Amino acid sequence: MENVVVHIISHSHWDREWYLPFESHRMQLVELFDNLFELFENDPEFKSFHLDGQTIVLDDYLQIRPENRDKVQRYIDEGKLKIGPFYILQDDYLISSEANVRNTLIGQQEAAKWGKSTQIGYFPDTFGNMGQAPQILQKSGIHVAAFGRGVKPIGFDNQVLEDEQFTSQFSEMYWQGVDGSRVLGILFANWYSNGNEIPVDKDEALTFWKQKLSDVRAYASTNQWLMMNGCDHQPVQKNLSEAIRVANELFPDVIFVHSSFDEYVQAVEGALPEHLSTVTGELTSQETDGWYTLANTSSSRIYLKQAFQENSNLLEQVVEPLTIITGGHNHKDQLTYAWKTLLQNAPHDSICGCSVDEVHREMETRFAKVNQVGNFVKSNLLNEWKGKIATDKAQSDYLFTVINTGLHDKVDTVSTVIDVATCDFKELHPTEGYKKMAALILPSYRVEDLDGRPVEATIEDLGANFEYDLPKDKFRQARIARQVRVTIPVQLAPLSWTTFQLLEGKQEHREGIYQNGVIDTPFVTVSVDDNITVYDKTTHEAYEDFIRFEDRGDIGNEYIYFQPKGTEPIFAELKGHEVLENTACYAKILLKHELTVPVSADEKLEEEQQGIIEFMKREAGRSEELTNIPLETELTVFVDNPQIRFKTRFTNTAKDHRIRLLVKTHNTRPSNDSESIYEVVTRPNKPAASWENPENPQHQQAFVSLYDDEKGVTVSNKGLNEYEILGDNTIAVTILRASGELGDWGYFPTPEAQCLREFEVEFALECHQAQERFSAYRRAKALQTSFTSLQLARQEGSVVAIGSLLSHSVLSIPQVCPTAFKVAENEEGYVLRYYNMSQENVRISEHQQTILDLLERPYPVHSGLLDPQEIRTEFIKKEEI
Repeated sequence: MENVVVHIISHSHWDREWYLPFESHRMQLVELFDNLFELFENDPEFKSFHLDGQTIVLDDYLQIRPENRDKVQRYIDEGKLKIGPFYILQDDYLISSEANVRNTLIGQQEAAKWGKSTQIGYFPDTFGNMGQAPQILQKSGIHVAAFGRGVKPIGFDNQVLEDEQFTSQFSEMYWQGVDGSRVLGILFANWYSNGNEIPVDKDEALTFWKQKLSDVRAYASTNQWLMMNGCDHQPVQKNLSEAIRVANELFPDVIFVHSSFDEYVQAVEGALPEHLSTVTGELTSQETDGWYTLANTSSSRIYLKQAFQENSNLLEQVVEPLTIITGGHNHKDQLTYAWKTLLQNAPHDSICGCSVDEVHREMETRFAKVNQVGNFVKSNLLNEWKGKIATDKAQSDYLFTVINTGLHDKVDTVSTVIDVATCDFKELHPTEGYKKMAALILPSYRVEDLDGRPVEATIEDLGANFEYDLPKDKFRQARIARQVRVTIPVQLAPLSWTTFQLLEGKQEHREGIYQNGVIDTPFVTVSVDDNITVYDKTTHEAYEDFIRFEDRGDIGNEYIYFQPKGTEPIFAELKGHEVLENTACYAKILLKHELTVPVSADEKLEEEQQGIIEFMKREAGRSEELTNIPLETELTVFVDNPQIRFKTRFTNTAKDHRIRLLVKTHNTRPSNDSESIYEVVTRPNKPAASWENPENPQHQQAFVSLYDDEKGVTVSNKGLNEYEILGDNTIAVTILRASGELGDWGYFPTPEAQCLREFEVEFALECHQAQERFSAYRRAKALQTSFTSLQLARQEGSVVAIGSLLSHSVLSIPQVCPTAFKVAENEEGYVLRYYNMSQENVRISEHQQTILDLLERPYPVHSGLLDPQEIRTEFIKKEEI
């Protein structure tokens, strides 16, 4: 290969928090920037520094050195600091589809404030790369991706392992998304540190470069070679210019230059061979021995995954749509702050749960901040709206409205707290007011809709309680309220609402759907005895012992699950059940399981951890001392919904173990469907021939499904991101994994990763015909979002008491999954985003559409057909609502 040019790119891969907490790493970052600026001033040959593809490091630095803002601007203007395109470097799989897009959107907005951005999809250390990355990049104006994992395995302490099944012949390849979108892919075939700490001593440099050039030559398709001068939290190499001069002296036939990704990409694109390999879809190292895919991070510290799901859903499926439903003030700045705060929990070392305990404590604080902001905005919107709803035709003064802010049809119960009497602090001293409210004797109540039709309800007297309001135009208003909690079943279309009234009088008794140990609906019968048996009426398939809870030991770490050798699984015993609610519309049963497990691994594990013995070589077993973990599960079945819903609560009192839900399927299909990022991905149930790991963990978002020609079972979840298809096609979903060390390159104890805390996990099972699977997937998505409700007064108003906001085909087509409905960034209209879950074209409109890219710029697509797996962002004018 002639005229080789070696592009040396200075960088530091900046994990904001990892084996040190955020502020400790930030102090290192301040030193890095200070040294970098000194180098820019004193060495004109040091041309540029790549800021790891994320703009947030600028904010992190300037919070400490605000006086250097002008200096930062100058170096960006001069092309010395290379920033963007993302806000943070996210984990693809453990955050929502929308969070992936918002990370790019906010990153591009932040970079635009500085004036320049490096347009390269930068995924140096992402723990697996999502299959829709090429489409997301293309629709963000980015046409090149650089990544370190997925095509070739990365082993212990970031050492590159030999792999004969290297997917691409070269480190340059085309990466094609599942929809056909394509970007140029640059693989860090020798990792993103292959040019780190370049020697200036000639003898050392000669040895260094002989090896490094040989390594790059093995995979390079062009004469433009990439050397990454940096690594994790790497200080800038101050003598790099001298090291480059030495290299040019030692190798006169090679040109060594201090470069940037902008320059390198331009050069390599001009030199690409005519034929390059194309890798397709997600890149998750499936063609390896299976040990270092890092997929088990999806079950480390599950409480973090649940919190991300809860808070991203609050922003995406509640607050943003509610802004449009209510026609209220667009709290743009508050929501941008909430999104940024949420995304600060999205880097892989953060959301993957593979850092020291201090890191994850701070994450919980960030999640709490997002929740506070989201609920404040939600409360503002509802308080603005509730005075506008016309309820003057109602028969009662006690009214409440229920809103489906989500983008999917939903059947669920909703509970609303109603003030049936109040005593303001201005009327009586609070103590006397409490006594007055507590002494009230309440009548019996019933619920009707506004047309007078009775609604079956559970009504609970909550007694007297302190409440307060914070008016926008006066001092806080405190009161004692006598309250009841009203729980009713509701079925609502997307983006719609309906109103009910609480009246005096007894409810009409109706026979419940649970009789003699069996729940019977038009879709299923559920029998509870020594086990749980489900009969699917749509396929006539009976599933005996449908669900079980399994426990196994774990002597791995936060990254990797490893079962102690010679140990067997332990299964929970169903000890009994009781009926909690039994109505004509739904039934709720409490299942009581007990799981008796070892309290921890045996003493040998700590010795092996301290000795930094790789997990595969460990000999530790499980302790002989046992602990009992009761699992209490609410099983709920609705007459109008084929899902069987579960909410399991337990307190983990054991260490070094994993608990999974096991669901029988009776299916023979060799592959499964699961929701990924803007994709329903089909994966083989059995791994590749090269796979050695007895486990085959995979990522999921809202669901995983197995189906054959006649029948299917879909398991949906809220924040449970790890699943596996077992050898008998049982679906296993991890609900807890407890380990005691970080792992990777040293010994970092993480006692809080043992998750000795209370848990509540939610999941649902649905049996269905194969052709009904997309409807099941939509119901799995509907599970993610609860109804919103609020009390109303009887009043005149401009908003109908029963209504819906938007009539659009994508809200009802089973194969299409809506993901966002928000105010456009320019605030001139609204943005509706959705994607095609199927492999077929879907017609969604006969009319002209205004299509945008993911950055909400005009995009040249006007077809009413939605291509397979296509992500579409549609602009909707305000007058169309």
